[in-house]
Amino acid sequence: MKTKQTSISLIILIIIGLFTACQKDFLDKNPTTAISAEAFWKSDADVQLALTGVYKRLQNGFLGHRKLWLDTYSDNALDRHSFYGFGNLTQGIVNSSNVPTAFYDIPYQGIAGCNYFLDNVDKAPTAEASKTIYKAEVRFLRAMFYFELEQAFGGVILYKSVPASVEAAKIKQSTKEEVLKFVHDELDFAIANLPDVAYNGHAVKGSAQALQAKVYLTEQNWPKAVEFANAVITGGKYQIYQGGYSNLFLSATQQSNPEIIFSTKYLSPNNPQGNEGVLVEVAWYGSIAPYQNLVDEYEMTNGKMIAETGSGYNAANPYANRDPRLKFTIKVPTEKYINPDGSEFKETDPLLTTYVQKKYIDLSKLPFDRTKIPVTDQNIIHLRYADVLLMYAEAKNEVSGPDLTIYDALDAIRTRKSVEMPRVDQTVYNTKDKLRDFILHERRIELALEGQRYYDLKRRNLTDTKLTPLKNPAGVPLKFGEKNNVLPFPQGELDKNKQLQQNPLY
Repeated sequence: MKTKQTSISLIILIIIGLFTACQKDFLDKNPTTAISAEAFWKSDADVQLALTGVYKRLQNGFLGHRKLWLDTYSDNALDRHSFYGFGNLTQGIVNSSNVPTAFYDIPYQGIAGCNYFLDNVDKAPTAEASKTIYKAEVRFLRAMFYFELEQAFGGVILYKSVPASVEAAKIKQSTKEEVLKFVHDELDFAIANLPDVAYNGHAVKGSAQALQAKVYLTEQNWPKAVEFANAVITGGKYQIYQGGYSNLFLSATQQSNPEIIFSTKYLSPNNPQGNEGVLVEVAWYGSIAPYQNLVDEYEMTNGKMIAETGSGYNAANPYANRDPRLKFTIKVPTEKYINPDGSEFKETDPLLTTYVQKKYIDLSKLPFDRTKIPVTDQNIIHLRYADVLLMYAEAKNEVSGPDLTIYDALDAIRTRKSVEMPRVDQTVYNTKDKLRDFILHERRIELALEGQRYYDLKRRNLTDTKLTPLKNPAGVPLKFGEKNNVLPFPQGELDKNKQLQQNPLY
C-alpha cells in the first residue's frame, strides 16, 4: 500500500492531464496544468477533478480492458501469449512468485485514490448535497476495489483512510469476514445516497444494488442476493438491450445503453484504451484463444445441447444452427475478417486452439494494424442487466427452487433480438439441481469472455472440476492450484510488510 506521501503524489499525478470518459460533464474535461496540493480543494471544480482521478484508476489491470484475460484463468480460453502467466496458473503452478501483481496492486492504487479523496473532500466549499453524492460514488468504487481483492485473496489489509506514515501502513490483514462487512457497509451508504437514475457513466443506485447482489451471491447468502437483484429488476431503470447482442460491446452503442449498469469508461480521441487496447492485444495478436470446450457448450438453435438426441448437430458443419451468441462471441475457423481492400485479415500469430475472441472486437476498425493503431474506446462492462437477471435466477432457485420468475428472467436473456433462442424447457429443468446446472450453463454462455468465469467457478468451488478434463494445446493437463480458493500474496508485498501473513498452505 502506498504511504501517505506517495498516495498524495499519485493522486495529484492522476488528476492532472488525465480524465475518465463518462457523461458530458466534468469527466470529459482534459486538464493540462499542474496542480499543487496546497492550492487544491478550493472549489467544486477541484472536487470534480479529483473524482475524475479516482474513476481513472478503473482503467488499469483487471478493471480495465485486461479484465477479459480473466477468462483465460478458467475453462473458457487460453492465455495465448501467457500475458499474465495464466498458462502456468492453469497447470496448477501457483505461488507467491508467479501470482500476477495486478490482482493486488491495481485495486490498492484505486483504494489509495478513494481514501485521499474522502480524507480531503470536506475541505472544499462544495454544497453538502453534492458532496454526499460524490462521497457515495467514491465509496462505491472503494467497495468495488476491495471486493476485487477479497475475491482473489480472501482477507486483505483494510485501509479506511490514508496511512499517516510508512510504518503505519505496515499492518496485518483483516479477515475475509471483516473485509466483506466493510464492502457491504460501503455499498449500503452508496445505495442510500446515489441518485436513483439510469446509469450515466457515474455510479448510481442501481450500480450499487447490482454489486451488492453480486457480493451476496459470492457469499452464497441467497436471500440477500435475491433481495438486491430484485431491487434492480423492479426498479425499472434497466432492460435487456434489443439492438444486437454484439453491439453491447461496441462504443457506438454503449452510451445510454439500457443494459449497462456500471462500466470502465473510455473516450476517443483523448482517453482511449491505449496502444495495447483490445483491437491490438485481442484482435491483432489473437491473445485470448477460446477452448473447444467452450464452443461445445453453445446449444443448437432448437435449444438442445450438441450431444443430445434430436439436436441436429452435424460434425461436418459444426457451427451451423448454433446459439447465435457463439458467432457474436468467438471467431470460428469458417469465418474470415475482410479488410477494406478486400484482402483477408490474419492474426499475427497462429491460433493455437483454432479460435479467437470476437466479443468486444469492432470490425469497423479493420484493418487492425499494429503500426497504425486505431482508436479503441469500448467501455469494459462490469455489471449489466443480463448479469442481474442471472444472479436473481441462481439465488432464487437456491432459496425456493424453480418458479416462473426464474424462467422469466432466463427467457428475457435468451429471447433478446438477435439471439432469439427457445425459452427454457420447464418440463426438463424442473428441479433445483437441474435448473442450477442450466443457470450456470446460461451464465457461462451469456457472459463468456467478459472476465466473469474465473470468479464464478471459484465461488461455486468448481474450478478444479472444470479444468481437469482439459489440456492446453501442448497436451499438458489443466488443474487448479489455488489453496482454499484464494491466491497467495505476492512475495514483494510480504517483503515490504512483515505484518502481512501469507495465506495458509502457501
